[in-house]
Amino acid sequence: MKHKTFFWFFLPTALAMFLFIALPLTSIVSQSLHTPHDAVLVVVESCDPFGCKSETTIDHEASKQIKEEQPKGKWVGFQIYTDRNHLAFKEVGELWENKTNLIDFVSGLNNLPFYRAMGFTITFVLVVTPLVILFGLIIALAVNSLHRHLKGLMVFFSLLPMIVTPLVGSLILFWMIDSRGIIGSGLQELFADPNLSLKASTGLTWITLIVYGVWHSAPFAFIVFYAGLQTVPQETIEAAMIDGASRLQQTYHVVVPHLSPLVAFVALIQLMDNFRVFEPIVGFSASAHATSLSWIIWNDIGQEIRLMSSAATTSVLTIIGVIILLMPVLIRTWREFNPQK
Repeated sequence: MKHKTFFWFFLPTALAMFLFIALPLTSIVSQSLHTPHDAVLVVVESCDPFGCKSETTIDHEASKQIKEEQPKGKWVGFQIYTDRNHLAFKEVGELWENKTNLIDFVSGLNNLPFYRAMGFTITFVLVVTPLVILFGLIIALAVNSLHRHLKGLMVFFSLLPMIVTPLVGSLILFWMIDSRGIIGSGLQELFADPNLSLKASTGLTWITLIVYGVWHSAPFAFIVFYAGLQTVPQETIEAAMIDGASRLQQTYHVVVPHLSPLVAFVALIQLMDNFRVFEPIVGFSASAHATSLSWIIWNDIGQEIRLMSSAATTSVLTIIGVIILLMPVLIRTWREFNPQK
């Protein structure tokens, strides 16, 4: 493709990326470095025959004038990044100095909002992502081995979890694990414990959220791998069969290497999606046991006093976290497609 043709072909995409990605990111970074102005207070002293008293009021005109002169707010630099609700450098330093062992240090970090959310987010990403890839590949191999008249039906049922809106799906499962739901009551009968509740335990809540994450995302990996299986060279499979390779060996030595670019693609998508986990926490009302970085952002801007600077700071830290998670996969993909001579 000629350079001029490529330029006009790519121009609409570049403009959209600039308007809807670059500019909002710039605005978010700028907002994270500013905080709302303090209200201008005026102390009025009034005296009467019985004495004097002082009354403090807000000078709305002066406050409005300051906001007009500095609409972004008061410059604070990286102060918000280091406060207790985010990286909490001071609090982490004190915990490290006063620690008796590593377990106490980690337990202390769990009392800090950002690190508590980061702990669940990282756990969710590291558990859900490989399980989604694994189950997606297993389902794709199973469906691909069926008779052609059954494949269409199984593909439809396999895609149902992905078709359901995430919030609706989490609410359905939330009702099912309730003590009056089919799963909750079934577990109480199974373990003969009428007080057993998946919602009352932090560990069980995390497991429930992870199971939901795998259930909802596995269909995406399945459909990608299923499409990739249609391109596997049959000649290579037949050659492996002639050489005496078992079905498992054919899958491991022929199919999986052929699907490796798709595995990298699914891993990239899942890492980004799982790091922004939000809907299950809201749907399961699990914020007492599990919070994520996206939930913190939603909580900051959903309060009566909107903490826009705090939400912007968490957004920037989330973007940095996603980039760090994606770097190993991107570097490996780059090396595979650009082998050293």
